Amino acid sequence: VAIMNRPAPVEITYENMRFLITHNPTNATLNRFTEELKKYGVRTLVRVCEATYDQAPIEKEGIQVLDWPFDDGAPPPNQIVDDWLNLLKSKFREEPGCCIAVHCVAGLGRAPVLVALALIECGMKYEDAVQFIRQKRRGAFNSKQLLYLEKYRPKMRLRFKDANGHCCVQ
Repeated sequence: VAIMNRPAPVEITYENMRFLITHNPTNATLNRFTEELKKYGVRTLVRVCEATYDQAPIEKEGIQVLDWPFDDGAPPPNQIVDDWLNLLKSKFREEPGCCIAVHCVAGLGRAPVLVALALIECGMKYEDAVQFIRQKRRGAFNSKQLLYLEKYRPKMRLRFKDANGHCCVQ
């Protein structure tokens, strides 16, 4: 098996949302992967590719693993978008500043798309969201995913003004 050169996990922070975009671990790298998640304070991991490792050791560390696979290179189905936004709404409300990890195989397509949706839902323009993520994750997004993000219309489900006029999941 060829070892792919995997980019390091990157943290994307916006307003009071924190995300960790990472690649797919293997059972051989699971310990290091789990330590990395703990270092960032991750309590929820969203897996958007097929399962290729045992999630039990991760769950044993108190990290919830959610399996929401969708096709590589494709935009997420509506149901996954709904589940994702609902997850963010409840998590960032309960624990502002907590970190949610999301991974696909290489961490360049499906995972960044979900993070971009969160940024767009908070009022960022899609071009800004793409640029914001690409600054940290070079090579993120393919043309089909960019087209999806360009056409995506935010439902404003993550926008709540607090007493100080701040937005996003307060």
